[in-house]
Amino acid sequence: METLPLRDIHLPDPISWWPPAIGWWIVSVAAVLLIATAVWLIRRWRQVTVAKLALRELDALQKDSTLGMTEKLRRLSILLRRAGLSAYPREDVAGLTGEGWLEWLDRPLGTPRFSRGVGRALLDAPYRPVGDADMDRLITLCRDWLKALPRTVVPPRKNSAPQQAAAEP
Repeated sequence: METLPLRDIHLPDPISWWPPAIGWWIVSVAAVLLIATAVWLIRRWRQVTVAKLALRELDALQKDSTLGMTEKLRRLSILLRRAGLSAYPREDVAGLTGEGWLEWLDRPLGTPRFSRGVGRALLDAPYRPVGDADMDRLITLCRDWLKALPRTVVPPRKNSAPQQAAAEP
C-alpha cells in the first residue's frame, strides 16, 4: 500500500470575542435602556410632590376622630391654602378670601363644586350645622382638587443645625 503525500489539516483561527455579533449589541443596548428607564421610574415614583404630601395630610385629618367638625374644616382650609401656595404663584393665592377663594379653588376642577357645592362649607361651616356625610363629600372634593394640582416637586430639606454650629467659633 502506498501512502499519499497529503498535507496536514489546517484549522481556521478560533473565533474572536471582539467584535461581538449584532445580537449582543442589541442585548447590550436593551439592557442599558432598561436600567436607565428603571432608574428614571424609581426616581419619579420616589419624588415628593406637593400633592402627595397634602394627600397624606388629608388622610391623617380624615382619620383623626379626636377633632370636632369645626376644627377639621379649619385644618382642611389651611391645608388647601398651603397646597395652593406651594403649587401656584404666591401673588395669585395669598390674598384670596371668601367667594374669591372658593372660585379660585374651582378653577382646576372646571366645575363650581367649591363655590356652589359642598365646598361652601369652608366659608360658612361655623354658622351652620354640618353632618358627617357633608364632611365625607368635602374631603372627597378636596382629594380631587389636590390630585388636579400641577406636579410640583418639593425640594429636599437641608439640615441647617450642623451648618450653624460649624459657623460659630
